[in-house]
Amino acid sequence: MNARELKKLFVDFFVSKGHVEIPSASLVPENDPTTLFISAGIQPIVPYFLGKKHPSGSRLTNVQKCIRTGDIEEVGDTYHHTFFEMLGNWSLGDYFKKEAIEFSYEFLTKYLNLNKSKLSVTCFAGNQESPKDEFSASVWEKCGIQKENISYLEDNWWGPPGITGPCGSDTEMFFNDLEIWNDVLIQYFKNNQGKFEKLVQNNIDTGMGVERTLAVISGFTDDYLTAIWQPIIKKIEEVSNKKYDSIETFRGTSLPINKPFRIIADHIRSAVFIIADGVEP
Repeated sequence: MNARELKKLFVDFFVSKGHVEIPSASLVPENDPTTLFISAGIQPIVPYFLGKKHPSGSRLTNVQKCIRTGDIEEVGDTYHHTFFEMLGNWSLGDYFKKEAIEFSYEFLTKYLNLNKSKLSVTCFAGNQESPKDEFSASVWEKCGIQKENISYLEDNWWGPPGITGPCGSDTEMFFNDLEIWNDVLIQYFKNNQGKFEKLVQNNIDTGMGVERTLAVISGFTDDYLTAIWQPIIKKIEEVSNKKYDSIETFRGTSLPINKPFRIIADHIRSAVFIIADGVEP
C-alpha cells in the first residue's frame, strides 16, 4: 500500500460511516492570529466545535496538511516530521467516545489488518478539570484490547493548538509501542485567561499521521524507508556521495549518518509545501 492508497482507504471508510469529505485547508491559517501554521486538522474548523453548524454536516473527514514545530528538536529520529499529512475524522455534537473508539478499532484491525495482540491504548488518568476516563477504557476492552494493554496517563490531554480553543482528554493508540492514532474527546474550551469552560456539545477530533502509519503497515521501523521519502533520500545520496545507512568516523567515534539525511529530507519537504501555500522564502 502506498500513501495515496492509505489516504483513500481512510477517507472511504469514514464516508461509509456517514462522514463527508472536506478539502485540506492551507498550511497558513486564515482566521487564527495565534499560530503561524496549521498544526492539526481541527484548526480550520474550530468554530464548528463551539456550536456553529458546518455546511457539510456533523460528521466530517479529510487529509489535512500540517506543520508542527513544537517537537522540532526530535526531527532526525525515525518518526518525527515538521511537515506531515494527518488523517482525521470529526464529530460535531454527533457521536462521542463509544462510536469514535469503535470506528478506530475497526479501521486498525479490519482495514489495516494490524495484529490485535500488538495494539495497546492509553486513556486519561484524570485531573481537576476532568475525571479519569474509565468509560473509554471499557469500550476498548469490549472491542478486544486486552486489559493489560490499557494504561492511564495524566498527560492524555490534547490542545488547544493555539493559545485558546477547544480541547479535552484523549485516548491514544499504539502499535508495537509506537503511537499511530489519537482520538481527542473534545468537551472544553480554554479561554484567554487559561480557564476551561464546558462546551455546549461533545465533539470528536482524531489524528493519524500518514507517514508514520504507512511505515507501520509496510513493516518498517523507519518512516524514511517508505516511498514518501525515498526519492528525496536517493537525491541526497547522489549529491553527497554518501549512503543513508552508512557509518562514518568522526573524532575517533563511529556514527551513523542517517540522522542528518532525515533532517535535510524533512526540511526540504516542509519548505516545498510551505512555499506551495504561498509563503515566500
